[in-house]
Amino acid sequence: MLVQIVKQNLSENIDLLQQLTNEELTLPFLELSNATIGEHMRHIIELLGALLNHYESGSINYDKRKRDIILQSDTKVAIKILEKYRSELDKPNKSLSLAHNCFSDTEMLETNYFRELLYNLEHSIHHQALIKVALFRLPHIKIADSFGIAPSTLEYRKQCAQ
Repeated sequence: MLVQIVKQNLSENIDLLQQLTNEELTLPFLELSNATIGEHMRHIIELLGALLNHYESGSINYDKRKRDIILQSDTKVAIKILEKYRSELDKPNKSLSLAHNCFSDTEMLETNYFRELLYNLEHSIHHQALIKVALFRLPHIKIADSFGIAPSTLEYRKQCAQ
């Protein structure tokens, strides 16, 4: 189920990118502290890439991820990478090590693939919520009702509607 929800989330990001021009992707938004939709999308893509590209080695480090500016300025390139990652999600759960340096020295934490996949889903939803704020200035862009909303919130809203 988790993999399917992550695939759906990636599809929402692809749907958004298919509607944006490169100019809209790189437009700074005051509402985002002058960040661009592209910068937020690049961040989503790169964190997921850090997980998928280091799954085999078993050692993940989100801080030392590759940063590729083309992902924030070219919709076609960003779409291609998202489609690639969407096709690579179906992997068995396994133990991983997560490197972080939140408190100065690098520390290794035990984790697993599914936990990190969930982290990436929540991270993407968080950035989608920020992107959604910018989309009020681009009313021609249509997004899914679930864009930028946590699955638990969607489920709660269904229960309230009954």
